[in-house]
Amino acid sequence: MKKNIPAFLLGLLLLGAWQCIAMGIGAAYILPSPLQILSKLWQLREILLFVHLPATMGVTFLGLLISVVLGLFLAVIMDISPKIENALYPFIVASQTIPTTAIAPLFVLWFGYSIWSKVLVTILITFFPIVITVYDGLKATKREMEELLMTYGATKKDIFIKLKLPTALPPFFSAIKMAIPLSIIGAAIAEWLGAQSGLGYFSKRMMTQLDGAGVFAPIVLLSMVAMISVAIVSMIEKKCITWRKEI
Repeated sequence: MKKNIPAFLLGLLLLGAWQCIAMGIGAAYILPSPLQILSKLWQLREILLFVHLPATMGVTFLGLLISVVLGLFLAVIMDISPKIENALYPFIVASQTIPTTAIAPLFVLWFGYSIWSKVLVTILITFFPIVITVYDGLKATKREMEELLMTYGATKKDIFIKLKLPTALPPFFSAIKMAIPLSIIGAAIAEWLGAQSGLGYFSKRMMTQLDGAGVFAPIVLLSMVAMISVAIVSMIEKKCITWRKEI
């Protein structure tokens, strides 16, 4: 608990400054105060929590799941074959140069307002850190350790399971913690550009009504969900990686 005190105090300081600035501006449609946003969250709690949040989380979960499977597959085959690495790596990097706001409307044009147009945007944003981080983790194994296991008669399969996988496990969890916020952002962006439900769609609708607190309320809710999700992954990480020293 003590290690969270600095973050808590900094959060209070930032919220206090935000409240003072918003009160000084005096225009909620430009910058609503934290108290106004909390009030709006409470007023809209039913439609946000039971209608739009499940829609966004469905896109986020499906996109993140596909990204994890795809990212792990690409990382493993690139580690196994240098030729595949040389062929795929430039295209994986190039995929991140595509502006999301440019490609998302095309997905909507191709797939309509179905869930898949939003899932594809989420995958495009999230699979890259998983591929690169896990691949670097697999490559981080020391050559001396591999040679030592080979002298004891270990096969490539044994080296992969007993040496490379444990080495890549911490980077994998780091990649997941990076991908969770990115997947939520991707889902919200996709909903903002073309959807009929979801927190991104709701935030855009509130903007057309010049409701500043209504614009921020879904964003705050998404931030809370992201922080809770990352905290859960961190707890799972501590249970799985017992050999790493706690800070």
